[in-house]
Amino acid sequence: MHATCKGACHGIRLSLSSHVRTGTEGPASTGNLDPFRLLSLIMSRSKHETESGIEIEANYGPERLEGWDPVEKLGSPGEAPFTRGVYNDMYRTRLWTMRQYAGFGTAAATNERFKFLLKAGQTGLSCAFDLPTQMGFDSDHPRAEGEVGKVGVAIDSIEDMKLLFKDIPLDTVTTSMTINSTAAILLLLYQLVAEENGVSPRQLRGTVQNDILKEYVARGTYIYPPRPSMRLITDTFSYCHENLPNWNTISISGYHIREAGSTAVQEIAFTIANGIAYVQAAIDAGLDVDDFAPRLSFFWNAHNNLFEEVAKFRASRRIWAKVMSERFGAKDKRSLLLRFHTQTGGSTLTAQQPEINIVRVAVQALAAVLGGTQSLHTNGFDEALGLPTAKAAKIALRTQQIIGHESGVVDTPDPLGGSYFVETLTDQVEELAWNYLAKVDALGGAVNAIESGYMQDEIEQAAYEYAKAVDSNSKIIVGVNEFIDEAPESPEVFPIDPALQAHQVASVRAVRATRDGIAVSDALADLEKNARNGGNLLYPMKEALKRRATLGEVSDTLRSVFGAYQPRG
Repeated sequence: MHATCKGACHGIRLSLSSHVRTGTEGPASTGNLDPFRLLSLIMSRSKHETESGIEIEANYGPERLEGWDPVEKLGSPGEAPFTRGVYNDMYRTRLWTMRQYAGFGTAAATNERFKFLLKAGQTGLSCAFDLPTQMGFDSDHPRAEGEVGKVGVAIDSIEDMKLLFKDIPLDTVTTSMTINSTAAILLLLYQLVAEENGVSPRQLRGTVQNDILKEYVARGTYIYPPRPSMRLITDTFSYCHENLPNWNTISISGYHIREAGSTAVQEIAFTIANGIAYVQAAIDAGLDVDDFAPRLSFFWNAHNNLFEEVAKFRASRRIWAKVMSERFGAKDKRSLLLRFHTQTGGSTLTAQQPEINIVRVAVQALAAVLGGTQSLHTNGFDEALGLPTAKAAKIALRTQQIIGHESGVVDTPDPLGGSYFVETLTDQVEELAWNYLAKVDALGGAVNAIESGYMQDEIEQAAYEYAKAVDSNSKIIVGVNEFIDEAPESPEVFPIDPALQAHQVASVRAVRATRDGIAVSDALADLEKNARNGGNLLYPMKEALKRRATLGEVSDTLRSVFGAYQPRG
């Protein structure tokens, strides 16, 4: 899981287990069904359409692309409109970054998992944080009870961040951090640890998710209302432009929108709408588009319909290039590039027969590579049951390595380019996405569309339709509503140390007891003043964290000014 679905999306993944049948409940159970009757049953109820409802025809020939201009629609890899990829040689000279997601328990435990994955051949780090960290609570806060270290690593202060990256060369490794409401805090802690180790901020490379709008739409780990949250994001853009020029300041995330139940088309449409809102907010804050746009990145989900997913990735690049050039007048070619990380679909994993998730993950990873991803996380096969075990994490990484080194799909950019089917499907996905973008614009933009509930309602309806299709068996999920094992095995589940929370509580209290409390109070007062007066928040925030203020204290200071968001209804 990446930027991801740990925590808020975990329940979606487990929801497939609600379809478990015992093997004795009539025709839905296929344990002893005659194979010819089964084939007839499947063929009679299968719909030849994508997850977004795009009808798939029996044949695609040149007539489907009559009048179609390959120069306008495709270009060359690395050239506008970037349908075929953001770089001209794509994976011929360098594979995508293999960035397996990790994070659980204490900082020291996650540090060991990082080292395990790097030794196994991972080429970038990706860190999950627990729910209290995501929500701006220290580990000893009452609302953190029972959640410390459960779906990510607990980070309360700079002392935890030091342990998290102990003995890891921050001047050479790239790090992605899945964090949103408290993104600026975690980024500053990372910078402070690097500086203590003699690493210049200009050497730091990586991504902070920092995408708050999708939290209101799909995931729920928000703290402040949308508009002050947008201020934190644009302040981060400005701060990184001045101090961390090689850091990707946001990963605009469709992943969680898809995990909440959206279609592929809704995923890219609503995510790009959010991206438009971020760009406009930064411009309104006085930033030049070409000063910050080259460091924007995106984060997509990869599901099982291989060709729709490939079409989705290709269409998203074309849409973003047009938005940036025509709507915002970007001149720097790098501002037009939709660079993206992909994670395989957590919500597609089944608790039933979990080993077959290895096949699902391989198909999804292949779609991401054929679609031109810049980095990739492959889920562990056991993630419908809990955090990935070391065995599952290694198999997931080996899946990427096999695709990269054995499949041959990396030998030429965009190997599906020019396919009658793929090009037609790419155009159809793009057209439907533009229709959604027009609706969002008519509502006054993404923030208004979120505040009115439009995006949420569209996603909920799509999720409902999907659930109905599974329940009615018109959509087959192997192991869930067909091909069911009557006596499922009990797989290994990742263990959670019950003493973890007590350890973390003692740690954060020790930090408070040994620091200069007056210096911390003064720094937090400066942060509060800045929050009220409109200055960039990251500079006083960094000073407070350097003096060993905790994540919860910094978040509470901002809560006192901005308030806490209450969802509609």
